[in-house]
Amino acid sequence: MKYVAYHRTSTKEQHLDRGIAEITKYCHDNNISLYKSKVYTDQRTGKDFDRPRYQMLKEEILESGDILIVTELDRLGRNKEATLKELRFFHDNNIRVMVLELPTTLLDLSVMENAIARMMLETINNMMIELYASMAQAEIEKREKRQREGIDAKKARGDWDNYGRPRVMDLEAFSQEYRLVQQGKKRPFELMKELGMTKPTFYRYKNLIEKGC
Repeated sequence: MKYVAYHRTSTKEQHLDRGIAEITKYCHDNNISLYKSKVYTDQRTGKDFDRPRYQMLKEEILESGDILIVTELDRLGRNKEATLKELRFFHDNNIRVMVLELPTTLLDLSVMENAIARMMLETINNMMIELYASMAQAEIEKREKRQREGIDAKKARGDWDNYGRPRVMDLEAFSQEYRLVQQGKKRPFELMKELGMTKPTFYRYKNLIEKGC
């Protein structure tokens, strides 16, 4: 059995270090040694699970009997249906998920001798997870609604053409990833595929970086 930690943040949020610190503190306080002594991270949207490090954990690292630690359910994903599907995958493969914001998930129910108490806690866990997954999706739907309303308002005022095409990811986040190309550790097409960028978008970002924008 091994403890594996994962934290996701969107490209517009700056909670990566905070999430890592929260997991690290919890593990220190509870004498938990993390696999590879690190927290695996993705700086990607929570709409889906097409994230390089998450997929690597799921396909190459996590095994039956392992424990996956995340700070909050929405750090795993924001799409309710997709998140619940991932949680079912972990359950079916005997991988326990600990969500630090949900205290009942921190209890190892498998060691409880009282079957009724265990069943009650499992039911509470499932209800809380479904509730938090619903809240995470509601938040992203609210954000998308505000974005659409903002775009519609700009179009109505005739400002949209001057506003330009919105960026698909934060320029600073791209710059950090692009350093691997500059250092010769990764080829451009590999980074394009990893970031899910089209060729024109990739080179648009590349030019912005080189111009110091």
